[in-house]
Amino acid sequence: MKTLFNLKKLTLTFLFTMGALSVHSQSASLPYIMDMVHNNPGEPLYESMYDRPDVLKSMGYNGKCYFLFDSPTLAINWDDFDKDILPPGTPDREWVDKKAARLHGLFNDCKRNGVDVYAMSDLILLPKRLVSKYGIEKTFGNPQDTLVQRILRYQLNAFFKQFPQMDGIVVRIGETYLEDAPFHVGHIQKKDNADQCIIPLMNLLREEVCVKLNKKVIFRTWWAFDTDAKKYQYISDQVEPHPNLVIAIKHCEGDFHRGNPFSKVLGLGRHQQLVEVQCAREYEGKGAYPNYIARGVIEGFEEDRAKKEEGKYWCIRDIYNTGKLVGMWTWTRGGGWEGPYPKNELWCDLNAWVMAQWARSPQQPEEKIFHDYATKRLKLSRKDAARFRELALLSEKATLRGMRSAAFPNDVFAMWVRDEYITFPALPKNKEKVLTLLAEKDTAVTYWERIVELSEQISIPDALLDETMKVTCRYGKQMYRIYCALFHLAAIRQGLTEEDKTVYLAEYDDAWRCLEQLADEKPAYCPSLYSKTLIRRTWSEVADKAVNGMR
Repeated sequence: MKTLFNLKKLTLTFLFTMGALSVHSQSASLPYIMDMVHNNPGEPLYESMYDRPDVLKSMGYNGKCYFLFDSPTLAINWDDFDKDILPPGTPDREWVDKKAARLHGLFNDCKRNGVDVYAMSDLILLPKRLVSKYGIEKTFGNPQDTLVQRILRYQLNAFFKQFPQMDGIVVRIGETYLEDAPFHVGHIQKKDNADQCIIPLMNLLREEVCVKLNKKVIFRTWWAFDTDAKKYQYISDQVEPHPNLVIAIKHCEGDFHRGNPFSKVLGLGRHQQLVEVQCAREYEGKGAYPNYIARGVIEGFEEDRAKKEEGKYWCIRDIYNTGKLVGMWTWTRGGGWEGPYPKNELWCDLNAWVMAQWARSPQQPEEKIFHDYATKRLKLSRKDAARFRELALLSEKATLRGMRSAAFPNDVFAMWVRDEYITFPALPKNKEKVLTLLAEKDTAVTYWERIVELSEQISIPDALLDETMKVTCRYGKQMYRIYCALFHLAAIRQGLTEEDKTVYLAEYDDAWRCLEQLADEKPAYCPSLYSKTLIRRTWSEVADKAVNGMR
């Protein structure tokens, strides 16, 4: 297993030397306060303190959602359906039984700590032997097919029969991952079709799980009906509400990325809603440096202010006030693929803790919760708490300006960094627009200079966290120097500015040198570095290759 940080020395120190702030029951608490660690498919599992139910409970969570490959979808034995599907003694049956034993251990740990158990499950996902034996290779992804419906009803009942610890299932139909499912196949047809897929599937889940078993169904909208308000309303009208049926919606449209607009379907329809929040965002550092998003999610990001002025919903406080919001689902770690990998979860923890505490008492202003985090969880002095607040809010502003744009937040040209990979920015042809972008990138660097200055003035009593804060702020500054240089070089290459390329080639090289030196000097605290030479699941050309072509 890849060790992303030393669990004993770093995670436990983080939890116990800081002291877990006690959480008191609030009558207005949201019913669902759930967390998930999103492991990278096909890679060793994260080592994260958020995999520990006792840690989640101490932070105010009442539920844990297990990731796709720790779902009963992969762990039921199918004996009561057809004993030939997973015959005892076969490699696939041994794999499934081993998975089941693991899940029982995980789920039992949750129950011992008073934490509800959920699992995110891809539908439709079935054993290869079943699909082959019944000759349904072309039809098993169709939720309207009669045989497929019979299989699904059996599968859902088997989930809860074999794993009675489970309180509910989280259903995902937007994608299907198979990297860690060697004996299963997955596919769903017409995943975004309301009448042929979404409505019949939701009604089947409602009947089998919510009504018959009195268990919860949390149905994700992402990549199915999350961006079309009319479709969302139509589906809501066709599926009868039930106390056990909840619809999960990301707070922003598309992937978790600054500049992506606030969800237009939150607050609509007649169903209970749960909001999804990523705490270590894959496009924005994955927790490798400060990126405070909890304030913006709760109170509204600056790029969505126009919605507020138009009288539209622009933050989850608005949705809470509608009465439809019943839950918060954070992803403390993960999303996307690969790194960078932080050595300590400080910045993930800030976002997660604030979101969980707000969900427990949504009447509280975010600023009050943040102050509690700084003074009670980090044990900062009042002066240092104020500095820490300034640092966090600057990271919010710098992320938008350095990664995307405050002036043009919805333009997709700035979605050019993902996970640990950096592509060369493809800029618009409008010269005035590009000059605005370059000024924003310069501003982001000045914000990071101030962030580093603040970090040096703050003293966290726990030495591990103090050094983590200081090193990761320096890391962030160098990354945004790289980003800034790349934008200037892209503008030069496209003939949109008369700047001297040697200035920005030198700036790019110096930022990388400083970053690599930081990793050498502070290996216990410095996150893994971004890749210079490769890109995966991104577009355009490798940034470093483009830069070398300009030398």
